[in-house]
Amino acid sequence: MNESPAMMTRQTIPLAAVTEHLRALGVERGGVLLVHTSFSNVAPIEEGPLGLIAALRDALGPAGTLVMPSMSDDDDQPFDPRRTSCIGMGVVAESFWKLPGVLRSDSPHAFAAIGPGAAHITADHPLEVPHGPDSPVGRVHDLDGQVLLLGVGHDADTTVHLAETIAGVRYRLPKYATVLRAGVPTRCEYREIDHCCQSFNLVDGWLEAEGRQRRGIVGHAEARLARSRDIVDVAVRRLRENATVFLHPPGVDAECDEARGSLNCEL
Repeated sequence: MNESPAMMTRQTIPLAAVTEHLRALGVERGGVLLVHTSFSNVAPIEEGPLGLIAALRDALGPAGTLVMPSMSDDDDQPFDPRRTSCIGMGVVAESFWKLPGVLRSDSPHAFAAIGPGAAHITADHPLEVPHGPDSPVGRVHDLDGQVLLLGVGHDADTTVHLAETIAGVRYRLPKYATVLRAGVPTRCEYREIDHCCQSFNLVDGWLEAEGRQRRGIVGHAEARLARSRDIVDVAVRRLRENATVFLHPPGVDAECDEARGSLNCEL
């Protein structure tokens, strides 16, 4: 991993200190924790990305379950949970799924997990509804898990897509993935909730107005911690007041314009 000039001037933080940062933030021992992270903001810490994973597991303890996104980077190739890269999710997520004992769901929208809840969280989930109730993020929600945003904001928070699904938003964009059917690579087309996610950062204010998010520093990064159910609750309430609250006004962003345009199409 190449270190940025900013990383090279920072002091390396020991793993024990990173674990204490996580505990002070409120990571629950024995709980379920879904993590989204940008390691370049956390680093340098002892043992690099693997050190961060070790600290997360230490904070959770042996009865805890650690979950990370593990989606495919290539929609044109069949997903193989034993080989397909997810480097687009970051070096920590890419390192995580390769570790002994980590389970990875068999889907282009994969998540990976380790711990007592891992098999349930990574069980089969539908391709056509990537982040609905019957998905890894939905199962973290059902298990009353926490969501840790480490060096990233809610614009990287997949749980907000779960809220959009539960709220029944109508905007969808055409997507495809390549899957193996009877051993033959097959293009599977579907319609997915998708748009620019910048406005997901509105969730910060909604959570904090109700005292439902904690902030702190983990490693060198700003961290946010909230319950999955709290994220979904505040987002669903706003979506039911304004179904397009997460879309930019017309003419600001092409992805959001496309999502708005889909509202005029039959779903």
